[in-house]
Amino acid sequence: MNFNEIKDLLTDKFGQGVISAIEPMGLQPALLINPELIVQVCEELRDNNKTWFDFLSCLSGVDHGPEKNKFEIVYHLASIPHKLQLVLKTIKEHDRNSETLPSFHTVSGVWRTAEWHEREAFDLLGIHFEGHPDLRRILLPDDWEGYPLRKDYLAAEEYKGIKIN
Repeated sequence: MNFNEIKDLLTDKFGQGVISAIEPMGLQPALLINPELIVQVCEELRDNNKTWFDFLSCLSGVDHGPEKNKFEIVYHLASIPHKLQLVLKTIKEHDRNSETLPSFHTVSGVWRTAEWHEREAFDLLGIHFEGHPDLRRILLPDDWEGYPLRKDYLAAEEYKGIKIN
């Protein structure tokens, strides 16, 4: 299947609202998926014999900065048997002044490897994943304050008496 056939397969199954935008340019074209349907879309792409995306090679969080107040998740999928690759993206607005973290549905029930990728996005960007079985820091100490990959992060001058450059 090619990119357009996959797009058509998803709109036939979930309706026109499933894909909010298409990014056809660049090295890897991407489909921007409605965040409320991301789990169902991923399950369909994994289970459908025509696509069989059996491997989540990467999941990354993106902070669009304080001026846009948007957070994005990028999913790099691969179908080993069909020799296909696909990029999905989902994006949400989030008020940075809110006490809550930006939140997306976990895809760890679709691909177990998402557990580690989502923990990294949580740890470094402060993105919460609803339904994640073990969402906790993976790279930084448990008592670290803030999320260092956010565009508005201010680094501490020291951590436990150790100067940070």
